[in-house]
Amino acid sequence: MSNKENNYKKSVCFYFQVHQPLRLTQFNYFNKGNTKGYFRGDLPHTNKFFIEKVGKKSYHPTNNLLLDLLAKHKEFKCSFSISGIALEQFEKYDPSLIESFQSLVKTRRVELLSETYYHSLSWIYSKQEFAEQIILHRKKIYKLFKKRPKVFRNTELIYNNELANFIRKMGFDAILAEGWDYYLKSKSPNFVYNAPKFDLHPEDEKIIKNYKIKDRANRKIALLLKNYKLSDDIAFRFSDINWKEHPLSVEKFVDWVEQTDGETINLFMDYETFGEHQWEDSGIFKFLELLPAELIRRGIGFRTPSETVRDFEARDEIDIHNLISWADIERDLSAWLGNKMQRHAADQIYKYEQLVKSAINTISDKLTKRKLLSTWRKLQTSDHFYYMSTKYWNDGDIHKYFSPYESPYDAYINYMNVVGDFSDKLKQMVSYKSYLKND
Repeated sequence: MSNKENNYKKSVCFYFQVHQPLRLTQFNYFNKGNTKGYFRGDLPHTNKFFIEKVGKKSYHPTNNLLLDLLAKHKEFKCSFSISGIALEQFEKYDPSLIESFQSLVKTRRVELLSETYYHSLSWIYSKQEFAEQIILHRKKIYKLFKKRPKVFRNTELIYNNELANFIRKMGFDAILAEGWDYYLKSKSPNFVYNAPKFDLHPEDEKIIKNYKIKDRANRKIALLLKNYKLSDDIAFRFSDINWKEHPLSVEKFVDWVEQTDGETINLFMDYETFGEHQWEDSGIFKFLELLPAELIRRGIGFRTPSETVRDFEARDEIDIHNLISWADIERDLSAWLGNKMQRHAADQIYKYEQLVKSAINTISDKLTKRKLLSTWRKLQTSDHFYYMSTKYWNDGDIHKYFSPYESPYDAYINYMNVVGDFSDKLKQMVSYKSYLKND
């Protein structure tokens, strides 16, 4: 299919990330051996509180609006990835959210993407764990939505050539990444590209053999790059009164899209942009409500990620050796691993992989096995390390806005207290059943 055939000059590819971490309970030395559990949060800001709050402010109203837009405009399409731990919390605290997302998917114009179940940094630390979490997430998506994702996005768009080839050999058709100027050189993010194709380490090939979803190793993987300038105009700058383009009207934004060369304008952002990051009184919902009609009026259509890579030929290869992400101005891993606290905390939790996986092979009770493994995996969620970031903290930036802690140091101390307690219990498997029943 070409753009001439459907009368669109270009198309917009909307992708929304949906994720909520399991925030930790305040845990100190005197909590060691307690039965409260690690993942309850603290009154009044429990995990239930956050799910209900963000659901009311963002997820429910935006889902309802998207359902209206899908009914009103047959051309409108979008895509989501929803982390496994977000889905678990929706099931537990607000099942109507699951039903709402199911309604969107049933329109057949909303695509679901694959990711790591626990929104983890596992690619960096353990390819085995990374592959296992991808399969867990696929199973969860199929259970709830009866869909098998064909496109992958890694946690926080963490990406490099090696990751792309691992995902290619697992059988995915495409992968998302940040369209960062440094690596694009003079290329535009507004076309489909390929990642360079090469063989992986033999140990990685063994892992892939056990977890691949289909055999497509001889094909290149398509690469969709975020147009970060236009995406961030909505996600970050929309309500900034100091921004020279404030207030941002639909007409002005569509002017920019129309004036942008390329075939696909990839607008990738957190779903919480609508109602949580950008509050309702900023006009963000009205902006989203009017945007599809204005794009369509100007001859600009919509495609899901799978449709985009199906309909447009790859223009070239994009070579990205170093790990990049969509976070902060550096677009690297420093949001999670930029200081000694973060690196130490991440090293500590991942060093228990073999001990955890060996332990579950010695346990006969299935519930205990499952809870032991899920506890370790919940402690891998990238948000725990994000809260420890000292970047820009004094300036009250986004790191501080999302943290439940008074400081990055509090986040580190609390996390390490939990990890220490988990380690003690892991090494005393005889008492594990009574401990895990309460988490």
